Amino acid sequence: MERTRFVFSGSGGQGVITAAIILAEAAVLYEDLNAVQTQVYGAAARGGATRSEVIISDAEIFFPKVTQPNVLVCLTQEAYNKFSRILRPGGILITDTRLVQAERVDAIQKELPMYQTVMDKIGKPIVFNICMLGAVIGLTGIVRTESVMKVLEKQISPNFIEMNRQALNLGLKLSEDVQT
Repeated sequence: MERTRFVFSGSGGQGVITAAIILAEAAVLYEDLNAVQTQVYGAAARGGATRSEVIISDAEIFFPKVTQPNVLVCLTQEAYNKFSRILRPGGILITDTRLVQAERVDAIQKELPMYQTVMDKIGKPIVFNICMLGAVIGLTGIVRTESVMKVLEKQISPNFIEMNRQALNLGLKLSEDVQT
């Protein structure tokens, strides 16, 4: 397996750090892969700039910093403006159609209506990050859906499992729709 480097970016409160942690845990605990996860966030807990990085590999990982991600997720315009130029040429750029106006870059661009889909189908933005994670795993195949669900089942209240499963499946469906 090739080493895959992810950067999830957005603003505080969107759950990009949580999504990165879930992805890394799924890789390590249920896929027998190595992963590291780091995060940086602005002074404001909500609304400040947020960036989380994940590296997943079947080999040892010696340096946890991502300088040129294979996959870049931007959930705000500010994140896109700040990070779009670090994406590895030919990588995958995932943006939300409602929140980001992306220009063309040297990458495979996937503009998905993640936020609007979550609001239309679930009605609660709290699972926007899980929908995004579903799109990421659908587009990359880096881990299995079952592995992410196992992490979610260990991490969150049983009262919220079904809503998170729905959001994950919405993201997977969005990724399928842009691939056909």
